[in-house]
Amino acid sequence: MKKKRILFLLLVFLAAFFAGCGEKVSKPEKIKDIEYTVQEESRVPEELLAKMKEKQKEAFQMTYATEGYLYIAKGYGTQSTSGYSIRVTDLYEAAEGIVFSAELLGPGKTEPVLQVETYPYVVVKIKDLGLDVLFQ
Repeated sequence: MKKKRILFLLLVFLAAFFAGCGEKVSKPEKIKDIEYTVQEESRVPEELLAKMKEKQKEAFQMTYATEGYLYIAKGYGTQSTSGYSIRVTDLYEAAEGIVFSAELLGPGKTEPVLQVETYPYVVVKIKDLGLDVLFQ
């Protein structure tokens, strides 16, 4: 009986210990927001556009710097229908670098959808601050 109780307590302790070991990833602390513009395809530098088209079937994230500006690109790979959009959820400066996050939004419930492969992506343009980009 005593061995069962000790074993039970040991199992409870281990379960509690491992439940508390989950690593929480927090976003870096914001220093300041960064002004940006979302770029239409016609305004994306040709070299960046070519690299994006090479990788468009898989999810990607990349940056491209030119003429004092930094372009931040994030693609979501092949989607089986039309109607997807992307929302930039965070873009700010932190001590660790520039924090960028975006999310893929599916077609609206009342939106007409075509059964065609699409490759949704977003490209934003900011002043080049000489910092690394942290994709979240």
